[in-house]
Amino acid sequence: MKKVVWKGGALLAPTPPAMVSCGPMERPNIITVGWTGITNTIPPKTYISLRPERYSYGLIRESGVFAVNLTTAPLVRAADFCGVRSGKDLDKFAAVGLTAKPGPETGCPVIEESPLSMECRVTEILPMGSHDMFLADIVSVLVDPACLDSDGRLRLDRCRLAAYAHGEYFELGQKLGSFGFSVRKKPVSSKRGRTGRKRTASPKKRDIKR
Repeated sequence: MKKVVWKGGALLAPTPPAMVSCGPMERPNIITVGWTGITNTIPPKTYISLRPERYSYGLIRESGVFAVNLTTAPLVRAADFCGVRSGKDLDKFAAVGLTAKPGPETGCPVIEESPLSMECRVTEILPMGSHDMFLADIVSVLVDPACLDSDGRLRLDRCRLAAYAHGEYFELGQKLGSFGFSVRKKPVSSKRGRTGRKRTASPKKRDIKR
């Protein structure tokens, strides 16, 4: 298949339509961003990229903190609104009917209705061109108990998370696999053969390292 060649562009998809909360609790704000992700595991680090002319840019630069709140299908309308309207003109929390609560580590407003919020502390601001990247440490994660199973494991697959792809929002759907499923060994059959003995994998096969 011969592909059509375009010039370089920001077409990675899907991305999370993350609702980033910031500003003082007296006047909290939300900006929805697609340019975000994880940059490191230990210590846990994330980033968001914002245009300097955005209202939230100044709030985050001044305070040095923000929170990344995951967006679910029921929150998509609010996320879209917060991405196209400016907090300079109105109270977005009030406009979309969401609740701001202070984060326990930073005091930064987090969105109560989001199933998972990450409090972040800025460590570096990197000019990239059209956007500046706010590199930050993730200092706490706030999880809705409804997202935990009976063993306390996180089950975000139950939260109807939203994705953003080239100007459109989607709800995550069918599960295709879990991490490592492509190399996971199949369970050994316990059926008995004609001799009455259980069939087992040969030692050589069990010892193969991939």
